[in-house]
Parts: sequence; structure tokens; C-alpha cells
Amino acid sequence: MKIRPSYEDSRYGEIYLAGGCFWGTQAYLNRIMGVVYTDVGYANGESDKTDYYSIGKTGHAEAVYVVYDPHKLPLEELLGYYFGIIDPTSLNRQGNDGGAQYRTGIYYVQKEHLLTIGKAVAAEQENWDAPMVVEVEPLINYVLAEEYHQDYLDKNPSGYCHVNLSDIPREKPIINPRDYPKPSAETLRKELTEEQFLITQKNGTEPPFENLYWENKEEGLYVDVVTGEPLFLSLDKYDSGTGWPSFVKPIDWDVVTYHKDQSVGGIRIEVRSRTGDSHLGHLFQDGPSSEGGLRFCMNSGSLRFVSLDFMEEMGYGEFLVYFY
Repeated sequence: MKIRPSYEDSRYGEIYLAGGCFWGTQAYLNRIMGVVYTDVGYANGESDKTDYYSIGKTGHAEAVYVVYDPHKLPLEELLGYYFGIIDPTSLNRQGNDGGAQYRTGIYYVQKEHLLTIGKAVAAEQENWDAPMVVEVEPLINYVLAEEYHQDYLDKNPSGYCHVNLSDIPREKPIINPRDYPKPSAETLRKELTEEQFLITQKNGTEPPFENLYWENKEEGLYVDVVTGEPLFLSLDKYDSGTGWPSFVKPIDWDVVTYHKDQSVGGIRIEVRSRTGDSHLGHLFQDGPSSEGGLRFCMNSGSLRFVSLDFMEEMGYGEFLVYFY
């Protein structure tokens, strides 16, 4: 299940980048510090409807929707990284892929970005003898691609990619699920409190305002109490008024999974940890609009907090980069 926040009224910047096959383009851009969210789809075609098998007829380009924090990653820097993975003089071809759907393009939704884009394109042209053919247009339409294509290389690490993913500038710390194996049920019985076991293994819920982290304001990292896998940053925690620790997003979109929950009538979205399969809480769409509109309402009993001062000592030193 792909969760798509709404960044239209947020503090973040939005841009749509076409750079050939969107599998590799997304994987590359998504790993850069300052990129908040990505998904893939079909941009600037002749209609508002299409699919993977129709884009050759509808004229859409494979594109990546990129949300970025302009305070950490200015648009001109982001565009510089984008130019680093494309041949901007190649018409309708990138790598081994040919056809209009593989054309390069920068599609903007914020008019104030046009000046920055123009300067970046002009600066890049100085590096080439041949004229660049990168489209620069306002976004006309964007059709979200099928679930199969979303984060494709995360799900299929050996899949085809025309981009060099071994050389990513300012790469985010990698959270490898193999580093956080789930202990046996017997071990969990010994190491977890009764409440922690009930919450993480039996889908329990703790009382609001009577849990460990609902009003914790310390800086640091929240990890899965079962496996130790990093899940949330204190930077993304806010007071939702609900009495449970709430976050606007996980540290990485892949460290949690989403499931339909009909246990109390109606449909809610349950959030579980990736490697531990721990029940964490639920996801709601009433979070701060400035941060994308999501609220990850978690149970303190499913989390362990690692204070900023002890992250290095506890083996989480690589994640300090988020705070400095």
C-alpha cells in the first residue's frame, strides 16, 4: 500500500523530474538527504488518464514526483544532482531505453521556481557542445503509476536500472532490515514488559496521556522496541493533543508497513514495523498540512527512545546526520 501525503500547502518544495526509466531515477533521488518523499507516475501527456501500457499512445513521460526540504536541499542543488544522472542532449532516450516516454523533463508546479530552473538549465548547457533537449514546462497532468512500479528497486534490488546507484551524493543513512532481526517469541516474552508484548504482538493499545513518550520533548531517535530498527525522528514528532506520541512521517517510508484494520468498525490504517512486524499504531490524515497532512499515532509501548546524547554509544551514530 502506497501512502501519499498531500504537500500542496506544505512548507516543502515540489518538482516533477523525468529522466528515463523512473525506477532508477526514483531510487537515486529518494536516497539524497533533503528529499522528503517521492513517487513515480506519468506526466504531461495528452489526457488525464493513462497506464504503463498506454503511455506510448497518450504521450506521457515517465516521471518522479519529488518533495524536498528547501532549507536542506535547495532546488538548484537538487537539479544539479538530476543533471548528473541524465544525458540532457539525448532526445527520447536514456540508457538502453528509447521512446518519447523516456524523454527528459522538468515539470514545475510553483511558478516562482521557473527562474531557478532557467538558471540551472543555462548553467548545465555550458557543459555540453550539443543543445540540450530537456523539456521545461508547467505540470499539465500527472497520473500515479501502478503500485508495482512504486519504489521498484527497493522491492527488487537486482532489477534493471540505468542509473549508477553506487555513487549518490549526500546519501541518507541506509537502514538495512538484515541488521534488525526479530527475536524468538520466547526471547520476547522475557525481554518485553507485559504491556509491550500485548501492544506489539497482540495489537493492543495503551491508554492516552498515560504512556512513556506522549509528551517527550527530548531530541533523539525512536526505534522498534522488538528489533531496534529505527522508525521515527524526534524532529518529526509533534503534540497532536491525542495523548499518544505522534509523528508526521517515519525516518524512511520503507521501515513501516500499512494494513487495513476493520477491528473497531469502519476502516483504519494500521501501521506495523518492517522487520519486527510489531503493531505500532495507526495512520490518520488529520496531521499538520505544513508537513504533509499525516499523523502517525503510535503506542509508546511499541517504541524505545534513544536520546541524541547516546545515539553514538547505542550504535545509531550514523543517524546523527539528521540533526546537524
